[in-house]
Order: sequence, then C-alpha cells, then structure tokens
Amino acid sequence: MNEVVVTTLLIVSLFALLGSGVWIGLTLAGVAWIGMELFSSRPAGDAMSITIWGSASSWTLTALPLFVWMGEILFRTKLSESMFRGLAPWVNALPGRLLHTNILGSTIFAAVSGSSAATCATIGKMSIPELTKRGYPPEKIVGSLGGASTLGLLIPPSIIMIVYGVAAEVSIAKLFVAGVLPGLMLAALFSGHLMIWALLNPDKVPRSDDRMSLRQKLSESRHLIPVILLIGGVIGTIYTGIATATEAAAVGVVGSLILSAAQGSLNWTTFRDSLMGATRLYCMIALILAGAAFLTLSMGYIGLPRHLAEFVTGLNLSPGVLLLALAVFYIVLGCFLDGISMIVLTMGVILPTVTAAGIDLIWFGIFVVIVVEMAQITPPVGFNLFVLQGMTKREITWIAKVCLPYFFIMVLAVLLLWWFPQIVSWLPSRM
Repeated sequence: MNEVVVTTLLIVSLFALLGSGVWIGLTLAGVAWIGMELFSSRPAGDAMSITIWGSASSWTLTALPLFVWMGEILFRTKLSESMFRGLAPWVNALPGRLLHTNILGSTIFAAVSGSSAATCATIGKMSIPELTKRGYPPEKIVGSLGGASTLGLLIPPSIIMIVYGVAAEVSIAKLFVAGVLPGLMLAALFSGHLMIWALLNPDKVPRSDDRMSLRQKLSESRHLIPVILLIGGVIGTIYTGIATATEAAAVGVVGSLILSAAQGSLNWTTFRDSLMGATRLYCMIALILAGAAFLTLSMGYIGLPRHLAEFVTGLNLSPGVLLLALAVFYIVLGCFLDGISMIVLTMGVILPTVTAAGIDLIWFGIFVVIVVEMAQITPPVGFNLFVLQGMTKREITWIAKVCLPYFFIMVLAVLLLWWFPQIVSWLPSRM
C-alpha cells in the first residue's frame, strides 16, 4: 500500500485517540498495534510484549525516577528561600536588580532538579511574592521566571535528556555535560536582556535595598553552600568519571534527603509525598516511553522511517535548512504536546534523517532540548504557562505575551550553537 495512505491513516488514528482523551502512552501503543496488524506480517501482540518489557527494564532509564524523586524532595524543602537570601545581595548592583534572582535561582535549581515545571513552581513560590512586594513590574517578574525556568530541561540533570539519550542510544553522561555551557550561555542571555530593559526603563526598577558590606554579602552567601555541594556531588561525579548518570542520580537522592533533614523539612509526610509524587510522574513517563518504543518498532516494520529518510535525503537539503525545518516542526508540535511526548514520538523517524545528514547526535540532542524549551512557553500546551497561571491567576495569553522575548532569545541561542558548535562539544571532549 502507498506509504502516504499508511502515514495518513496512522496520523488520523493518533489524533483521533488523543482528541478522545486516551492517555498518550496508550495512544502510541494503540496506533502501533493498528499499524502492525494492518500493514505488517509480524504478530502485534508478541512484538508489543517484548518491546514494552525491553523499554521498561532498561538499566539506563533507572536514572530517570531517581532524578524525578530528587526534584520532588527538594521541591518540599526551604531551598528556594535559602537561594533568594544567598543571591539577593550580589544582584542588587546589576541593572534590573532582584529580577536576576529569577534567572540565577532557576539556573541553580535546574542543576538539582531536571524538570522545567518543578523549577518554575519552586522558584516562583519564592520570587513572585517577594518581587511583587518590592514593587517590580509583574510582566517582568512572570516573563523572566517563565523563560529562565525552561533551563530545568537543559542544565543537567535533565529528565528530557535521559529520554533523548535512551531513544538516540547516545551517552547520557556526555549529554549532561554537553548541556552545561549552553545552559550557562542561555542564562547569561536572559540576564543580558533584563539589564538592557532596566537601562532603558530606569524608572520601572525599584530603588536598591540597603547596601551591604562585603562581609555581610559573604555571610548571606552561606545559604548557597548546601545546594552548591549537591550540584558538585551530582555533576562533578559524572564529569570526573567517578559515577555513571544512574549512580550520580542515587548520589543526588541521598544528598537531597540529607539536605532536607538538615533544613528540618524531612518528615514522614514530606518523604511519602515526594516518593508518591515521583512515582506518579515516572509511571506517566514510563507508559509514554513504552508506547513510543512499540510505535518505533511498528514504524520500522512498516518501513516509514526508511522511506521518510530516503525522501528527505532525495531533497538534498543542507544540514542548516534541515535543522531550520525541524525547529519549525518541533515548535508547531510543541503547541499540542509536552516535551517528552514530542521526543519519543518523533525520534524513531527523525534520527535516521539527522544521521544521514552528518549531524552529531550529541549536538542534535542539545538543539532538540532548546527547541522543546521554546515549546514550554508557547500556548496552548506550554507546561510552564500552566504553572505560572496557577500561581498568578493571570490569563494564559498575557503570560505567553510576557514570556515572548525569552522565546526569541532561545532562537538566538540556537543560532549561536550552529555558528559555534564547540559550545556543545568542548566539555564532553574533555571528559
């Protein structure tokens, strides 16, 4: 049967099931089953059981629930409050002053969380009341938080990088390390935007708090020590080769439990809530990954990835034009799906094409993560927009509008990575 007809039928089935409210993981498995039953000779039930067991029992994937649990534990600590106290004295001298706590706080929390939504919620519950009380413009408070919290996807440990690493069969440790410099670059671009805005609108920035001596600033900085030790424990063990990504995740969980106990926020209720929260989130992700693994196998038997790769190769697109087309594709897809679903849905089809174009898969992983970050602040299904709406009770269109400058900053970041790929490749090459 003509590949176009097969593809059309499967896409219609996919959107029909998603539109009817069926869970994403079950939808993917259902579409895969339809494809195998109708268009291949392989028994669908046998293939489904083997594939789902194989994806669920992956040792590499063990890092995922551990990092999710670490983020859940820290979400229930006084970490964000401590970070605000430690960062505030140092940013008061910058144009934009305390607005930079959103950027720096998100950057630091991203390095111990792995989730964009968790970063947004944790930093937001501290910074929104504090900055509003001090008279900072609400559009800048919400916009900078929405943009900077997407760093939870890019700065390791990142849940979405683990998903990509498993799908693309590349080293998760190298992916983690590759995300460090692009993440810091993006944070610097966000802060640069705030500085330029503050210099152009000095009347909208509240007056500085009482000036502190260097000794007082250093004294307040002691509140950053626990989180810096935790970041060093997680990323440092990966970079030096002491631990794999999975082992570093275990280090992170133990460290976050110690940090939570030291702050007095660890009790039976918070322990149970963090464990149940992590279990629920991981089960959702695992179901999506299992369904996607079966869909990838089904597409392979039908031959769609091969035909698509041959079609794209036949167009003779340059790598730059191919990446531009993929960026537009993912941004549009991100209007309807969350980041993990986007990656697991498309990797089986996209990767052969990217490999044929000679694009490095570690670099492509960072590219995809930044493009997925853009989707976190685009309506109607931008996860960070939902989190911000819940905290501010504002219209989602208003939140999307104030986050728009950060969307364009991420576009600039992708261009910089294309012009200077060493930003991605330098640290992994030194591991």
